[in-house]
Amino acid sequence: MPELPEVETVRRGLAPAMEGSRIGRLELRRADLRFPFPPGFAERVSGTRIVGIGRRAKYLLIDLDSNETVVAHLGMSGSFRIEQETENELPGTFHHARSKDEKHDHVIFHLERAGGSMRVIYNDPRRFGFMDLLPRVDLDNYPALRQLGPEPVGNALDAEGLAVRFAGRSQPLKAALLDQSNIAGLGNIYVCEALWRAGLSPKKPAGATVTPTGRPKRELFELVDAIRAVIADAIAAGGSSLRDHIRTDGTLGYFQHTFRVYDREGHACANPECDGTVARIVQSGRSTFFCSRCQK
Repeated sequence: MPELPEVETVRRGLAPAMEGSRIGRLELRRADLRFPFPPGFAERVSGTRIVGIGRRAKYLLIDLDSNETVVAHLGMSGSFRIEQETENELPGTFHHARSKDEKHDHVIFHLERAGGSMRVIYNDPRRFGFMDLLPRVDLDNYPALRQLGPEPVGNALDAEGLAVRFAGRSQPLKAALLDQSNIAGLGNIYVCEALWRAGLSPKKPAGATVTPTGRPKRELFELVDAIRAVIADAIAAGGSSLRDHIRTDGTLGYFQHTFRVYDREGHACANPECDGTVARIVQSGRSTFFCSRCQK
């Protein structure tokens, strides 16, 4: 599933084409994705102007001048592509096979702007993604968003805030970081990478990073720095092109080429001061990759 850097990459790719454009028509080629489309979806969106493209955790937020917001989630295989109305070829070079069968093109935004018409097409072979529409003022109470913790970018995430959430918790650090109520948008890949950068074991109890008086220990400050750094690096590189994730320009992200532990079972630890080997364990049904020698 695309994680926060992939979704941020999609947002940045869509913004130049979509922001300021008028949606001449919203074409729905089926009645549902993971969930049914909201009542009157096409009619409510068609004719509006897009005033901004935002993101919260792994959700895209398309703000309309009707004061409504389209909430979109990519699921496992969802992606957007941008096409000029006069062109049918998908731009970019692909490293992995990608379906061009139009039966997987489920939602098409027909856009009108000063530079000409274009289409933004949502393709989703597995149909695990979804789109919803709601008044912008109701976003904070939207079920998928209201329980989310702070974003791992900017200044919202800090060690003091995590200490409050982690204090007294025996839950493994890996599971605590995947809990979206603690930090929004972190997924399996970047949790593994951040824990390696911070030198912390994924099996370490979350509460062990907090003092008896509730203050963050030094390692929790280092973990926050590692999370921010790995997310920033991944966004700069365009995200991770695992499985079906493709950027809006048709190319794939390359952050997977700099993974230090994720999916590197049996490889030497990338820490030049460590002679350990990357191991794989299963935690809560998810693969965890780490070096037991330098992650304590």
